[in-house]
Parts: sequence; structure tokens; C-alpha cells
Amino acid sequence: MDSKIGVTEKDEYTKTSDTGHSKSWDILGDFTTTTRLLPISTLAVAIGVVAAFVALALLRLIGLFTNLFYFGRWSTALVSPAGNHWGIYGVLVPIGGALIIGVMARYGSERIRGHGIPEAIEAILINGSRVEPKVAILKPISSAISIGSGGPFGAEGPIIMTGGAFGSMIAQLFHLTSAERKTLLVAGASAGMSATFAAPVASVLLAVELLLFEWKPRSLIPVALASATAAVLRRYLLGFGPLFPVPQHPLFIGPTALLGCVLVGLLAGGLSALLTISVYAAEDAFQHLRIHWMWWPAIGGLAIGIGGLIFPQALGVGYDTIGGLLQGSVSTRVILGVLLVKWFIWAVSLGSGTSGGVLAPLLMMGGALGGLEAMILPNEGAGFWPLVSMGAVLGGTMRSPFTSIVFAFELTHDGNVFLPLLVGSVVAHAFTVLTLKRSILTEKVARRGYHLSREYAVDPLEILFVREVMRTKVVVLPAASTVGEMQSSLRPDHRQTQRLLPAVNREGRLVGVLTRGDIRAHMEREGNAVLLRTLGDLVRTDTVLAHPDEPLRMVVYRMAEKGFTRLPVVERGSHKFLGLVSLDDLLKARARHLEEERRRERTLKLRFLLPGGRVSGETEVPSTR
Repeated sequence: MDSKIGVTEKDEYTKTSDTGHSKSWDILGDFTTTTRLLPISTLAVAIGVVAAFVALALLRLIGLFTNLFYFGRWSTALVSPAGNHWGIYGVLVPIGGALIIGVMARYGSERIRGHGIPEAIEAILINGSRVEPKVAILKPISSAISIGSGGPFGAEGPIIMTGGAFGSMIAQLFHLTSAERKTLLVAGASAGMSATFAAPVASVLLAVELLLFEWKPRSLIPVALASATAAVLRRYLLGFGPLFPVPQHPLFIGPTALLGCVLVGLLAGGLSALLTISVYAAEDAFQHLRIHWMWWPAIGGLAIGIGGLIFPQALGVGYDTIGGLLQGSVSTRVILGVLLVKWFIWAVSLGSGTSGGVLAPLLMMGGALGGLEAMILPNEGAGFWPLVSMGAVLGGTMRSPFTSIVFAFELTHDGNVFLPLLVGSVVAHAFTVLTLKRSILTEKVARRGYHLSREYAVDPLEILFVREVMRTKVVVLPAASTVGEMQSSLRPDHRQTQRLLPAVNREGRLVGVLTRGDIRAHMEREGNAVLLRTLGDLVRTDTVLAHPDEPLRMVVYRMAEKGFTRLPVVERGSHKFLGLVSLDDLLKARARHLEEERRRERTLKLRFLLPGGRVSGETEVPSTR
């Protein structure tokens, strides 16, 4: 029996809708969004409301556990652990918190380990955007315990995972596609980050650059509405931004300072690479331990406790230290403490598999690097270089430069630093792209056996049409002829390799298609009587078609949906047969794209007026006349 080609042996065929004499420009548009956008956006707004309250709950939990662990009081106010009076016994606090997290991860859900964003990516790519309800409960509690017991993490990673978990849970209550669940999961993640940092635009950009894996109105609009909803509610729940107000910096900084921004970007790129390497070096070291991973966070907690004894400001989220760096009011000791102690305890504890985010530590360490740079670079105002370095480290480490630029602006509301941030962040991004294969976020996904590409481009199948690749020199059967008249051409052992045989009437219109397998099946059932039947009586009429003015992407989707690898191409309206398009023909688009990527040529030559009218750089060929 023949394998699947233009039609299968089953009678499950759907004829594509014919729109009369309409042209491709009447059918195709800039976007493929449908009215499904409206109910999904409505759900996204509701998720934005939920995520805002989830963000509030997480911040209150962090404050509660910090006060309980370090000050022995019942309060939800956010405080720094640095002012505690535990002394040397303070080493036990992060160890105790880490032990609790290890137990929760082992007997609750292993998904609470890590810094949140890779887990959200994995849920989107691998699990059909489905998150278990228990993760939505255990993740914020474990993160609050981790940070509250001195963990050097931020709240953004956990809130992204938690907000995404609630978005996924709400989506799972309705009959939605995997793509729609993904949109609502990301809407919850973006809304949670928006409410936490008062950064709605950066939250949407993070979703686009890191979580959605597409740039389509069907996902962008609901995510943006969820983020905006959470940002509005934040003003009533947590107050207005900015989170880190800074003194206004000059609008124009001059060429020397811009060159300084390039240097800041290079150094930030180097720090970003080292930070990524250090985290996964610590993770590799823990993998070699011969104890269960449940106990690893306790070892990370020991590192945190020792680091806290040396430099107490390294404990906790560190928002107060970030604010001091941006105000230019911290000492060199604090700067070095952040770069050395904070870096060490963050890398070790994160590598141990505890729960916590990476954005706040990156901001803190980037600001400290900028504090050192401010000692040698031109003075552009208090906190200028820490701010630029902060954005550059974020852009280089997360490989999301536009997110880092807008995020730095929304955290400070200093619009004059857009240009310095652009230079610093893009240079840092270039550095890490050229030196590291993956970011700190995608490396964890890759280590779980999944490759993730974050490059977005127009699919070459979108810009090539069926008419450009279809084959027109094909065997066509006259529908009025009998099987006997065409018997020699229809034998299964005939040298003709074309397996899908279109049948047309006298006007050249497609009547249907046949395969040699169809002929053999009819002969086995009917014997020689089939020789007297016309081909038009035997053809499959409900065939799946392609049209010459369709993009190849539509044909690929149709093939994938129906399981075909060859389709007849007919003219719209008249149904006139034009040719065949196969899977092999579609590969021509990919080959053309590869050629455009790899072929180097000079398409414009500079001509100079030389004696004799020759072109500079060319050799004159002697005439043969």
C-alpha cells in the first residue's frame, strides 16, 4: 500500500474553502488575530487583578518571615536583616530556612526550586503551559522563607512563577488551546512583576523577550492589559513608584561620557558572564555531592550565614542598598562587600537549588560595579554610573536589553538616561552573546535536555508563495479516459516516479486525484471490469488543495493538519489545475533562506574616472574582434 502522499487511503478529506475570484491580498493580513482575542483579554484583566494581590501577599510574607526570623516579632513590614542582634548565632537562621525549603521541595513539589523564570519557561515550552495548583501555593511560601531567612534574592522570580501559576490555573478552568493558556500564564507572570516593581512596560517587554516566544497581537494585547491592570491596583495596594528615586541627571553627557558608557557595557558584560559561570559552577559542585539534593539548600544557607557575619548588607533583598548606590551615598566598603560577599553567597545558594529571584541581586551587583567605575569616569551626577551599570548587567545577564533599559527607567523615572542605558545595555548584551551560548535563565532549561532559541525573525515560508515553488511539468490524467486506455501508464511498476496523479476535464479543471495504490485496490475488488470505467469515476474528489497566491506557511500548516506531503495547486474560482506542490518543494524556501544567510557578494561597485573609462579594481578583458 502506498504511503501518504496527496491523499491517504482514508476518506477523511476536507476541501479548502474557495473564495471565488478573491486575491491573496483580500485574504492575508498583517496579523492572524481573531475575535478570540476579546475573551482572552477579559480573562487576562481578571488575572491581572489576582496577580496584584498575589504580589502583595508575597511581599507581606517576605516581611513577616524576616521579622520572625531575625527580630522575633509579628510584622509584615519589609525590613533589612542587617540590623539583627543575633550575632554569631545568625548563621543558623539561613540554615534553618533552607532546611524547611528542602523538605518542601522533596515532599511538596520539586518545581519550587530555582529562581522561577526557567521554571516558567519550562512550563510554557514543555508542559503545555500547565502548572500544578500546589506550585502556586508552595512557591511564594518557599521564596518568602528563603528571602526572609536572609537569602540574597529578589522577589521578582518567585512572583513571575507564582503569577504565572495562578494565570495557568485560571486558564485551565476553561476550554482553551495551549497557545491561549500560554498567553494567560505569561499575563499572570507579567502582572505579578508589574505589581512588584511598578514597572508595567518593562514587565510586558520581559514577557515578549523571554516568555512568549512570539510577537503577535493575540498574546501581546492580553499580557499588556494584565500588566496595566496590576500596575493600577499597585497604586492602591503598595503605593506609587518609582521604587528607587534618583536625582535628575543631565540630558546630554557628551562624547567622553558616551565612551565611558561603552566601557561600562564591556565591564558589565564581563561581570554578567562571570556571574552566570559562577552560578552553574556552584550547581555542578553540588551535583558531585553524595547526599540527597534536599540537603543542598542547607549548605547554601551556611554560606549565606557566614557571608552575613562578614557583610550583613548582603542578606535579604537589599532594596535599601540598591537605593543607596543610586543615590551615591554608600562607602567603598559597601561597594566591595556587595561585589565580593553578595556575589559569593548568591552564587552558592542559588546553585544549591533554593528558591529565590535573580533580578534584585543583579541590580545590586551591577550598581556596585558602577560605584567603582564612578571613581574613575567623568562625574555626571550622583548615582549615574551605578544606574547605567545596573541596566547593563541586567541586559547582559538576562539577554533582554530592551527590558533592562525600560526597567531601569521605570525603577527611577529618570528619562535622561535612556541613551546611556541603550549604549551600556547593548554593549553588555553583545559581549555575553559572543562569549556565552546561553543566559543564566536558559542554561537551566538546556541542562534539563531542551534547547531554546530566542531569535525572532520572519519565517521564510511567509515571504514565498506557492506559485514560486510548485512544479508545473507533471503527469496529468484526462478524466474522460478509461482505465484500460491508460493502463500502461498506471501500472504500479511503471518508471514514472510521480505518485500523486491529478485528473482534469477537457477545460483543464481539476476533477480529483488518484494514486497507483488506488488503481491497484480497485482492480483487486472489481477485476477486469474496472478497465471500462473512466478515471473520473474513480478519482477522489474531496481533495485538499493549495492555491498559487498562498504563502508556503499556510500550505505547511495544511499538510501538518491533514497528514499530506503533496497537494494539487488550482486557480481560485476557475478550479483550473496549475501544478503540484510537495514537501520537497517547500524545502526550496529554506534553501533560499540559507543562501541569503551565507552567501557574501558585493552588489555595489565604486566607479572612478580613470583613463579609458575603466572601473577601479576590475580587469579589462581584451576584445576578440
